[in-house]
Amino acid sequence: MTYTTRVKEEISKTSLNDNEKICELSGFMRFSSSIKDSITITLENASVTRRIYTHLKEIFNIEVKITIRNQRRFRIKQIYILEIKDKIPYILTFLNIMEGKKKILPSEFFLTNNEEKTAYLRGVFLASGTINDPASSGYHFEIVTNMNREAIYITKLLKELGYNAKHLKRNSKYMVYIKNAEVISELIRLFSATNAYFYFEDIRIYRDHKNMVNRLNNCEIANQEKTINTGLKQLDEIKYLKSHDLYSLLDDTTKIVLDYREKYPETSLKELADIISMETSYIIGKSGVNHHFIKVRNLIKKHQENSSKD
Repeated sequence: MTYTTRVKEEISKTSLNDNEKICELSGFMRFSSSIKDSITITLENASVTRRIYTHLKEIFNIEVKITIRNQRRFRIKQIYILEIKDKIPYILTFLNIMEGKKKILPSEFFLTNNEEKTAYLRGVFLASGTINDPASSGYHFEIVTNMNREAIYITKLLKELGYNAKHLKRNSKYMVYIKNAEVISELIRLFSATNAYFYFEDIRIYRDHKNMVNRLNNCEIANQEKTINTGLKQLDEIKYLKSHDLYSLLDDTTKIVLDYREKYPETSLKELADIISMETSYIIGKSGVNHHFIKVRNLIKKHQENSSKD
């Protein structure tokens, strides 16, 4: 069972008031029905089928024909087909899907509050939405539609509820999508899929913690590499001083720092300062150690300039 299926099955078990049922059914039928002489709805999820069938019977008191077929593509799975032949113009008008023979977007008088907007979006998600399993490579929520204006409308509804989404054209269809893990998690909670929400959050927290640990490890490795490279560079500078008879020009405190650098080539400046302060009578900090090596570099630079003039 995919994560999307788990979410949809859990949504299908939630209870709604009459207005929410109407709004959810409107969103679902707009994105999942084929409208000709009859209304045909094709579904793959038994729980969602049962929910939509119940809504239709309760709201419109009509006969809904159910056909179950076995689809043999890669694996055998059941397809559920709901067919409505009665009250079609009334149903489509009542659900704000059609006005006469023209397909319309829901009017401002249809979705009047956040609960109804949520119910509508929940119906849209049940019809054509998917959510990647958070344990997979990335976070992704999407709703697919055939019409650009519907994608724009869904994006607008999500924004009104406080969820930023984007939409784009993909092949001949339009996709509304969200890639922010926190926003996707909040949407799952909004749709009342509590168990799916806790699963998503557990995986998200685990992945965030793992990424944080990896970043800290990478940072620590980078710092270690930087410390080693600094130590090697300073050893080269000490060798240069000694090979060019410049070591005797240094004061005693600088010689102490250089001697300890040779003893502890892989320590950081802070660690080197602590060792010197602990083992000698010379108390020094990290900036003090760095200052001595600046003096060394200046002496080397001056010697190189004089040598180039000669």
